[in-house]
Amino acid sequence: MKTNQEIDEKLVKAYKAGDKKALAALVKRWHKLFCDKAYWLVKDKEAAKDIAQDSWSIIINKIEHLKEPKQFKYWAYRIVINKATDWLRLQSKQQKQPFNDNKDIEDDAEDDLENQQLKQRLLKAINQLPENQKVIIGLFYTQSYSIKQISDLLNISVGTVKSRLFHAREKLKITLKHKNYEN
Repeated sequence: MKTNQEIDEKLVKAYKAGDKKALAALVKRWHKLFCDKAYWLVKDKEAAKDIAQDSWSIIINKIEHLKEPKQFKYWAYRIVINKATDWLRLQSKQQKQPFNDNKDIEDDAEDDLENQQLKQRLLKAINQLPENQKVIIGLFYTQSYSIKQISDLLNISVGTVKSRLFHAREKLKITLKHKNYEN
């Protein structure tokens, strides 16, 4: 049984050799996942679809330069994440609105009031983090990516991932501790 990486490698090599059906197979395998990843980051379905589509344009234009076809997933996810991050930057410049709309908190009626308030304070604190730290926090805690996987996805060093994660945690601790004294 072939692993997903082997399947991706075969499809990428076939596409590079001129097989247009291989590209269709890659799109079929990955498009929904790209949309899901973009939506997880931007929380806007239409924008997520656009980001996935834009990412495919970049993937198609640059796939010839992909040196390790087995790494297609990480390479392509990095493109999706970069496009989503660009979209978020543009939105924050235009609207200065929070990164997360707190729908998850509002939908969770079973949590008691104290837990909801804590979640709201945590999301608000996360929204105040720099964009690069928000992404790391989300990938690490929400998506359960390892530090190495985050490093590969974002094309940054493992040390940078650890540093951003550390500083984000410290800022969150300070913010949440400070808010507890105010309440």
